[in-house]
Formats: sequence, C-alpha cells, structure tokens
Amino acid sequence: MQFEYEIEGGNFSRAGYASSEVKKRLRQLNVDLQIVKRIVVALYEAEVNVVAHAYQGKMIVEIDEKKILLVLEDSGPGIADIEKAMEEGFSTASAEVREMGFGAGMGLSNIKKNVDHLEITSEVGEGTRVEMITYMNKGR
Repeated sequence: MQFEYEIEGGNFSRAGYASSEVKKRLRQLNVDLQIVKRIVVALYEAEVNVVAHAYQGKMIVEIDEKKILLVLEDSGPGIADIEKAMEEGFSTASAEVREMGFGAGMGLSNIKKNVDHLEITSEVGEGTRVEMITYMNKGR
C-alpha cells in the first residue's frame, strides 16, 4: 500500500496535516500503537522541516507486512552539513520561524530516535531527501 501527500513550504497553518492523515491510516490498519506514535513523531518533525526550510515537498508512505517506509523529498536550500544538522540544538531556522515556536534544532535527532533506519541525502541549492524505515516487528 502506498500513498502520497504534498507539503507546501512556508505554510505553517497546514504543518502536521500529512502526518495526522498518516496516523489515521495506520490506526485504521491496526498498526501497533507504539509504532504509530513513533512514526507520527518522526513524520511530524520531518514535515515541519519541509515547511520551515523548503519551497515545496512531498511525503511518500509505503506500508507492507514487515515495515513502513517513509520518504520526504523537498525542493529547497538543502543541508550543507548533515552531520552538524543532526546535533541536538543546531538550527538554521530563521528568527521568524523560531518566533512561531519551531526551529529549536531537535527535529532530526527526534526523527533518528523514533525510527529504525534513517538516511538523509541533500544537495545544497537543490533539496533534501529523508528516508525512514520502521519495522513492524523488532525481531525482523
């Protein structure tokens, strides 16, 4: 099963909409609630990063009996130093974004804590791809 959502950069009034929709679908599929919680935390953080930093993006969700694959791709400034961006508290968010309560520099580290696999690729001036996998059964 696969579904996709568009994410509009800069539209904070819709930030979290796609991750909320994914939560509803996962619950309808009777996915374990602990897994749903972890996925929604990671997706929300990734979605807000797209809204805060990119011009536009999309979220792709693929679900099978073994895992949930989550991919967010955006068109935006990209991440110059992914390793630095992974550090808790590091943020490139604008003052305006911070005034709205976002951009504390916890997004990527929160994503990493809530998924089983995380891969981030980015090209400065082009955009970023965040791929996350959460397994249905920790024993795999």
